[in-house]
Amino acid sequence: MKRFMDEDLLLSTDTAKRLYHRYAAPMPILDYHCHISPREIYEDRGFDNIAQVWLEGDHYKWRQMRANGVPERCITGDAPDKEKFSRYAETLEMAIGNPLYHWSHLELKRYFGYDGPLNGETADAVWELCNERLRGGLTAREMIRMSNVTLLCTTDDPADSLVWHQKIADDEGFGVRVLPTWRPDRAMSPEKEDYPAYLKELGRAADVEIGSFDALIGALKKRMDLFEEMGCRISDHGLPFVMYEPAKKEEIEQIFSRRLAGSSLSPREIRQFKTAFLLEMGREYDRRDWAMQLHYGVKRDNNEKIFRALGADAGIDCIYDHAPAADMTGLLNALARTDELPRTIIYPLNPADNAVVGTVIGCFQEGSVAGKIQQGSAWWFNDHKEGMIRQMTTLASLGLLGNFIGMLTDSRSFLSYTRHEYFRRILCDLIGGWVEEGGYPEDERALEKIIRGISYENAVRYFGFDIRGQKVYNK
Repeated sequence: MKRFMDEDLLLSTDTAKRLYHRYAAPMPILDYHCHISPREIYEDRGFDNIAQVWLEGDHYKWRQMRANGVPERCITGDAPDKEKFSRYAETLEMAIGNPLYHWSHLELKRYFGYDGPLNGETADAVWELCNERLRGGLTAREMIRMSNVTLLCTTDDPADSLVWHQKIADDEGFGVRVLPTWRPDRAMSPEKEDYPAYLKELGRAADVEIGSFDALIGALKKRMDLFEEMGCRISDHGLPFVMYEPAKKEEIEQIFSRRLAGSSLSPREIRQFKTAFLLEMGREYDRRDWAMQLHYGVKRDNNEKIFRALGADAGIDCIYDHAPAADMTGLLNALARTDELPRTIIYPLNPADNAVVGTVIGCFQEGSVAGKIQQGSAWWFNDHKEGMIRQMTTLASLGLLGNFIGMLTDSRSFLSYTRHEYFRRILCDLIGGWVEEGGYPEDERALEKIIRGISYENAVRYFGFDIRGQKVYNK
């Protein structure tokens, strides 16, 4: 029997162990999609205790604590931090098979030097150990440095001033590039009650009066200029499904005018508006050589009681099972037929969509970029061992796994970089198994290229990031 959380965790064959320790583990991290705060990076936030690091805003943990019968005051309420941590430790003991179990213990091992299990009995000792390390200088920046991160991309609204990104860029002492990502979800959500108010906010940021759809797109392009100056090379859209409901320009202007006047829109009008918005953005991304991320398949804010108390991102979202492939291909085709389809990464939340996306991306590949259209890493409810294996196996079966751009944290926590380790171990075990079964030759050169590529190098090339002063990709 293997020792708990030993150095060969999740590695079941000799080939897997060799691939991981020799090629995957030493690679740095390029975290091209996360939700951590650029302000907290700049200010090098310190933490009073481990509960602040682990439980602030982490809806993954909140969901499981509720499932373990923990009262809300000990999750998001006013209970003392130590009590919250103890209740999470008790919950973790029940989380056998859940990725949180491995993530949490990898974080304890890599950042705090703790090798044992966390449970109700060990909670007090782990609390003291972690807090001593935090008081000793384990700050936000130190966590990033310890993780061997070369570059990370936050998620930012078009109206954001990007002041904290500028401050980080001006700070030569950090050594890790922190770039913004363009996330215009609020600008493409006319169904929201606060949409007119948001347009005023965006207009002030762009110094533009937004009185038409054309003016909206103009304001967004103006803001994109600032994002580009700050090094942005990626956009991101969160969608219930990838939609395609084309309409004439005059119809879109009428829809926009009606919403600006305070009228509500029909579901069809909302789809028409969002389709027009995505097409305009996609063309602009292609012109600027930005990549477009499409995260889809979530039904949000299902528990009204919790939503009223805590708002969005409270751990009350689920998989949405409506995702017509015809709409997805319609959107991509509308951009491709005019040679304006940008590099695109599609993240389905429903694992049933893995094969659908795997076949869709194959329809729009072209010779300009290897893996131009990507199926994104197993996301949110799928970023566990079985979900990652399913995503990579489907991608390998229908496309080219060797061109995959790999893992991202998609997290609000500075400790979540161990998710890259977790992913790399699963990757190496999967490929190592194929090699030991005789399904792929024991060709060390080829295996090194594949493992290093998926772990780090493919993403550097795909996004064209300037790593250590050298741009490695040009369109």
